[in-house]
This record gives sequence, structure tokens and C-alpha cells, in this order.
Amino acid sequence: MSSTSLESWRLRARQLKTETYALYLAYRDPRTPWHARLFAALVVGYAFSPIDLIPDFVPVLGYLDDLLLVPLGVLLALKMIPPAVWAESREMAREVVAAGKPVSRTAAVVIVLLWLLLAAVGVAVVRVL
Repeated sequence: MSSTSLESWRLRARQLKTETYALYLAYRDPRTPWHARLFAALVVGYAFSPIDLIPDFVPVLGYLDDLLLVPLGVLLALKMIPPAVWAESREMAREVVAAGKPVSRTAAVVIVLLWLLLAAVGVAVVRVL
């Protein structure tokens, strides 16, 4: 892989990180409708979760879900978020990511709790079956 191609992938990864963080900021904005907040929370939770639908160690397919699902989720969420909220969130995300942040322990706790809740639901469903 050439250095130009590698740099292109790094730029795309950085942009995706910025877009995902912008989605997180839009989720927190009170002007965002509840259905957009719910969807944004799912996308952001999936993007930052250490657990994937297809584990990353599976050749090609492991990264395919991250390369398709997260950008697709951001794109769909963008259609639900008011343009002014998205513009402000995107600008704030660019500034924060450029400064070398974000790090959120709260987001990590929420993601872990979400996965524990999903696991409990899964166990409950298996017991019923």
C-alpha cells in the first residue's frame, strides 16, 4: 500500500471520528428530536463500542461493518437532525478533535451499561425459548 493511499485512509478515519463525535454532540442538543437522539445514541454507541457485529479479527469482514455501518448510520442520523444543530455540532467536533480530545468516561460507562442491558435481554429471550 502506497504512502498516499495510507494517508488517504488516515484522513478518512479522522473524518469519521469527527463526524461520529459531532453526532454525539447533536445527540446531546435539546433541539434534536427524540427519534434522532435515539438513533444517534445507537450509532455512537456502536461506533465507540469494543464489541462489533463481526469481530475485527475476521479478515476483511471484520472491518467492513465499521466501514459501512458507522458511516451509513451517521448519514441516516444526519437526515433526522436539524441543519443548524448539525452545523454547530460539526464545528465543535472539529475543534475538539483538533485539540486531541475527546475522552469521555461517561460515554464509556453508558456503552458498557447498554451492552449489559442487551446481554440481559438476550438471556431473557433464550430462557423464554
